[in-house]
Amino acid sequence: MSGYQQVWDEADWGIEMSTGLPDEATLRELLKAVYGTAGQLDRALSGLRSLGLERSSVLSQMPDCDLDLMREDRCGFPEVVYGQGKPAELVVRILQRQAEAGQDSLVTRVTPAQMEAVRAVIPEAICNLTAGTIRVSRAGRGERDCGSVLVISAGSTDLSVAEEAVETLRWMRVPVRLIQDVGVAGPHRLQQHVSDFRSVAAIVCVAGMEAALPSVVGGYASCPVIGVPTSVGYGASLGGLTAMLSMLTSCASGVVCVNIDAGFKGGYVAGMIAARTPAGAIQR
Repeated sequence: MSGYQQVWDEADWGIEMSTGLPDEATLRELLKAVYGTAGQLDRALSGLRSLGLERSSVLSQMPDCDLDLMREDRCGFPEVVYGQGKPAELVVRILQRQAEAGQDSLVTRVTPAQMEAVRAVIPEAICNLTAGTIRVSRAGRGERDCGSVLVISAGSTDLSVAEEAVETLRWMRVPVRLIQDVGVAGPHRLQQHVSDFRSVAAIVCVAGMEAALPSVVGGYASCPVIGVPTSVGYGASLGGLTAMLSMLTSCASGVVCVNIDAGFKGGYVAGMIAARTPAGAIQR
């Protein structure tokens, strides 16, 4: 019988294939059956670590949450936690686990009670009540040397969604600036910022009601304009559906649209664009 066969035939390893790799102690025993010497065993473990497989075993050790600690390796940024409906204690444990893995954390759709629980254990956490987010960053990590993003909100009522986009970009360490309350009902307010459109890698445009603003911005901008419709407005706004359909049917070629009230998604996509744009590359 081969070493591999002997290992996998053992009944007392306590490993379920659906939960990922075993912990390191069990992994050592598994590899010991295949690699005879200590040197070979250490090299095998080192190889697993270099592939990120050691971290994947950690996710199976949270009984009520499969935390994807390899997301950053695959996608460039760690897993973002959707806080709505999660017990505060679980949010705290997730943030602690990400910190142990050396990852920055972002939690969206957070309640004041969740913020309070996190602050009690992680005092350095940055809680934005308007955005409904919690952000934890490793000390000493500044902004990326990359392109920047402009977040524009049509009205002050759209600010919570715009702030969620801003907090997402700060977590991604992408330079970001917020311009608020420049909706089309007062076109002169937007006009004074048009020159700012020419030096950014992407624009996140947050608007409710009829959501005309992204089309206007798209008529001035040479970068992608990511529209974020909000649920702001009276009856015929249909909870943001009217705004979303307006953005989807925009005549401006560079305008795209994400889901209603999805400031995180708009900010994340803009951040991915900016992170791949060298700083100073856009000069107009």
